[in-house]
Amino acid sequence: MNAPERPVPRLTSLSHGGGCGCKIAPGVLSQLLAKSALPLPPALLVGIETGDDAAVYRINDRQAIVATTDFFMPIVDDPYDFGAIAATNAISDVYAMGGTPLFALALVGMPVAVLPQAVIRRILEGGEAACAKAGIPVAGGHTIDSVEPIYGLVAIGLVDPANLKRNAGAQPGDRLVLGKPLGVGVYSAALKKDALSAEGYRAMLASTTQLNTPGVALGTLAGVHAMTDVTGFGLAGHLLGMCRASSAGAVVRWSQVPLHPGVVDLARAGHVTGASGRNWAGYGADVRLAPQLGELERALVTDPQTSGGLLVACAPESESEVLATFRAEGFADARTIGEIVAGEPRVDLQP
Repeated sequence: MNAPERPVPRLTSLSHGGGCGCKIAPGVLSQLLAKSALPLPPALLVGIETGDDAAVYRINDRQAIVATTDFFMPIVDDPYDFGAIAATNAISDVYAMGGTPLFALALVGMPVAVLPQAVIRRILEGGEAACAKAGIPVAGGHTIDSVEPIYGLVAIGLVDPANLKRNAGAQPGDRLVLGKPLGVGVYSAALKKDALSAEGYRAMLASTTQLNTPGVALGTLAGVHAMTDVTGFGLAGHLLGMCRASSAGAVVRWSQVPLHPGVVDLARAGHVTGASGRNWAGYGADVRLAPQLGELERALVTDPQTSGGLLVACAPESESEVLATFRAEGFADARTIGEIVAGEPRVDLQP
């Protein structure tokens, strides 16, 4: 008599937090890295000094290696979709530096006694498909047996140092352009409670698997002074990082910030991640909400984005070209959401 097949658990049921909501809280992370002050070689153009998206190492006057890694636990239950989202998210950090991806290495931790091999294989296939869209191979990697499912990539890219974009360098008067809508964290919280509609899932998947390819062209624009991508620390956290790295402040007009469909209603219904609260606890002292704004806006501006959009600080005369670059590559929701201002590094959220 054959043994009964064991039921396959939902991927999200195996993880204590999904997607970039798994990140260590920003306040804790800053304490962990506070004493990391090793001497840096001159060829290391970007290290950990401003919490940028990737490390960059100069090879010669025209070439520098972009190296980054990102991995997390399931944000969705479909294994192929999980792999595709995680890979897209990891590759995004290369684009955020103005770089072009070259190849990737897979990082795989799976509970092999719990998940069937076929499920694990589908996760890898999703990641491979995302890499194929980016035009790069998965050239190797590392696997472990772990309690929770973990998947991601080491992504390696190339950039001309002249086109390198950092999260530092934003200037007062710069326009702030956001490439994707917010709300992925809210969607993921609703999904865990079976409260996300089919339309919401499609919107979530379309956004999180859209490669941030405009970063390559944006890197060539002299009017783009700073660039990063919005991920686990939310819009406010990553913008505040840009402000701190640039010794400037920022004003965001909330009415101009794009949001995914249905996100406001889901957030009002309580579908907010725990990471949103941790984010606010970590940096909320440097974010000022206008009196007209309240808990809803605070939850959304701190909402952890998985594979979120690029955030660009550009000269006013380059704003139309930046928006056109996004639109030409299929980012119809790209919007100007505010500007960089002189003053202390802080974010002012206005109606």
